[in-house]
Amino acid sequence: MSIEVDKIKKDFPIFKNREEHSPFVYLDSAASSQKPQQVIDAMDQYYSTIHANVHRGVYDIAEKATALYEEARSTLGKFIKARHPSKEIVFTKNATEAINLVAYAWGLRNLSAKDKIVLTELEHHANIVPWQIIKEIKDVELAYIPIDEQGYLDLTNIDKIIKDAKLLALSLESNVLGTLTPAKYLTKLAHDQGALVLLDGAQFVPHNPTDVLDLDCDFLAITGHKMLGPTGIGALYAKLEHLENMPSFLGGGEMISNVELQSFTPNEVPLKFEAGTPPIAEAVGLRHAICYLANLGMNEIRSHSIELSQYALDLLTERLDNEIKIFGPSNAKDRGPIVSFDIKGIHPHDISQVLDSKGICVRAGHHCAKPLMRRLNVSATTRASFYIYNDIKDIDKLCEGLEYVVKFFK
Repeated sequence: MSIEVDKIKKDFPIFKNREEHSPFVYLDSAASSQKPQQVIDAMDQYYSTIHANVHRGVYDIAEKATALYEEARSTLGKFIKARHPSKEIVFTKNATEAINLVAYAWGLRNLSAKDKIVLTELEHHANIVPWQIIKEIKDVELAYIPIDEQGYLDLTNIDKIIKDAKLLALSLESNVLGTLTPAKYLTKLAHDQGALVLLDGAQFVPHNPTDVLDLDCDFLAITGHKMLGPTGIGALYAKLEHLENMPSFLGGGEMISNVELQSFTPNEVPLKFEAGTPPIAEAVGLRHAICYLANLGMNEIRSHSIELSQYALDLLTERLDNEIKIFGPSNAKDRGPIVSFDIKGIHPHDISQVLDSKGICVRAGHHCAKPLMRRLNVSATTRASFYIYNDIKDIDKLCEGLEYVVKFFK
């Protein structure tokens, strides 16, 4: 392993605190990752020593709090290789809010009746429902890139699908199948059509080197809690020209430079999109999470993901061949560290509950991707997802647990 899992686990207090429940195998990082002590300590330190509101007070701790908050913004911007790290990052609650920001601030101003938005069958509800709301308001058309039987995007008719589109919005990595999409290729096609591109990076950014300049995307949605950071903070990356041309998303304090009785003037980018008191402590925590990941190395994290995923695909197929159906690409290099599966005749919720009795945490359900579930012809799947604190021993325990599940129900 290129990642020293035993050493890393010592940084995560939840593993020590769950020792009395041994074994404790956490395989649900695609839903939310665990937090290292460094992140927890940084937030505690902030609250204990310099908490104050940002961009307001001129006293010492207020200025220090503001500096930490803006340092977090620049750190994230540099992490994804933004051209203007301090200006092209807007903090949000999560990736869902980031997508909604684009839908309302860009979509309502720039879309007209019968304009086309292109999505994919892989999308999380967060990248479907906002556009369905815009459809209700603006009478736009939604088109979808289908998937093939292996879970890859089917690009057979892509020129027809994307023709005359105003926006292409797709995930970099499926939260169900783990499929890595050809986002760079599709972005070029979209730009050649005059369309903008929004990428949902919620699953991708925590596990892969991310370069927005190389991707050339117009927008990228990010969430903090899947990348070792706290809940309640995410971000929208957007090219500076888009942020400057988009109207404010929410109204209130700090997103203005002036207010009259009948009008207001918005603040400069990116503050004009951050109304009210922002998630200051969460930004501090996110910065330390990013530093933790950067210290490990995103290339090493990606290699670790491939190794774990391929081991899981091979082992589960070998040991449960007649019982299990694994969805998504069979080559781990084409997917993230997510394995969704179905076991004949056993509901995913029952699988999850029995595994929980063995100390193994997996996700069961539709994973906020009901259209994809229908495409797969299932109501739900069981999903195991891996991160830097998992190793092949965890996957061995998962496999043993699933063998027990089969015997228990059959």
